[in-house]
Amino acid sequence: MSPLDVGTPRQFRWLAVIVAGVMLLNLLDAGFTLVWVRTGLAEEGNLLIRHLVMEHPVLFVAAKMALVGLGSALLWMRRHNPAAVVGIFVVFLIYYALLIYHVGFVGVLMQRVP
Repeated sequence: MSPLDVGTPRQFRWLAVIVAGVMLLNLLDAGFTLVWVRTGLAEEGNLLIRHLVMEHPVLFVAAKMALVGLGSALLWMRRHNPAAVVGIFVVFLIYYALLIYHVGFVGVLMQRVP
């Protein structure tokens, strides 16, 4: 163990919950993205996956979950490194902010309903 290593078993249990949270938030983001894009309320900004969202939604969700899962697994394998722990928290905060954005968008849509 290096002097720069971080974490206790208890802290890593909490970190595992945060990684699981990233996966859940990613799934929610995929679901909201499908709803907004496929109903015409938004447009997918990522040109690489725009086609998947419209033509192959299951493949879109699978690819999104796989990519975020692989990234999360890589960070988890490096969890003794402080930079990896920071990375896990940053990814969690980004997906949390996206969820807030999606929920805010729902609020705007609800105000338009007569």
